[in-house]
Amino acid sequence: MIVKKIFTALLVGLASIVFWSCEETEESKNSTKPKARGAVGEIILAIDSAKWDGPVGSALKDIFQEDVHGLIRDESMFDIRKVDPRGMNRMLKMATNIVYVTTFDDRKSASQNINALFSKEAKEQAASDPSKYILRSEDEFAVGQEVIYLFGNNEEELVKNLRENKNKLQNLFQVRERNRLERVLLNRKSSAAKVAGRDLGLEVNVPASYQIAKTTDNFLWLRQPTPRADRADISLFFYETDYYSEEQLFPESLLALRESITKMHIYGDPNNRNSYLVTERVDPTPVFTNFSINNNFAIEIRGGWKTNNLSMGGSFMSYVVVDDKNGKLYYMEGFVYYPNEAHREAIREIETLLLATELSPKEDQAS
Repeated sequence: MIVKKIFTALLVGLASIVFWSCEETEESKNSTKPKARGAVGEIILAIDSAKWDGPVGSALKDIFQEDVHGLIRDESMFDIRKVDPRGMNRMLKMATNIVYVTTFDDRKSASQNINALFSKEAKEQAASDPSKYILRSEDEFAVGQEVIYLFGNNEEELVKNLRENKNKLQNLFQVRERNRLERVLLNRKSSAAKVAGRDLGLEVNVPASYQIAKTTDNFLWLRQPTPRADRADISLFFYETDYYSEEQLFPESLLALRESITKMHIYGDPNNRNSYLVTERVDPTPVFTNFSINNNFAIEIRGGWKTNNLSMGGSFMSYVVVDDKNGKLYYMEGFVYYPNEAHREAIREIETLLLATELSPKEDQAS
């Protein structure tokens, strides 16, 4: 029963629900429920209209509709489809991602529709601990679904919790969407890319549709061979070099490294050596974020690229990974060419594939 499920879930802290396994379980395989449906990055948001137009809505927009950093044009992190809770019909309840939002002091019928799902005990628990504001219900209406309830005793409490946990909420859905995408993309992997990656000390995992454009002793360039009007032109490249100083990780040093790689290997026009890729420094300004990948220190870079002769341009994201143990530095990047179209989902694909790459030092392969 949903009410009982919600009461039980209130006992679970946020830290235990930010990450979860997206593997299909035996229970889900045998479920009679339909499979969840919905585009990657889409969230159904059930909320009273007045609440959406007020402080709660502002906090939610700041979380879910924040612009993705580093893209060449403004694109929100998620596609939000706002729905009146009273209009949550069977089709809408099949959505992959659903967020219900309410406050227990709201007497409007739309919010009361959500509040009716909470038991008296659950509301009393929330009243005694204002820090409780979220719970997760998996496969509630469909298999492969995530339903999130965001609640508060009043708007002030809810807004406070939303703003304090903005990054956690964004990460919750980012991880989920990346896991969904990974299962689809890596259903069939490229064996040629895997072999070529090992020559660099990397375990490269990409779809079979990616083909090798160029490979050398310390460089690998992969590309989708036949871009279409409905699909971005995505390239991935990987580079290995020695790691000897923290100065290599300074922002300007990383951009210099990037441009030394692209100037040597990647051209918008193979017949024009002046069409090598450079980094857009102003609009957008590159964004650097410290990261950890499989316990290795890394730096994420997001930004825009253009060819030196200004004939092409797009968005890119990269990870610089330090293998301190073996004294190696790995630069891994994906860049998009998709004129006049959205880049968000192409960048999400790039992020998914780069994070699926694992270090596989040559010394380990030889042993």
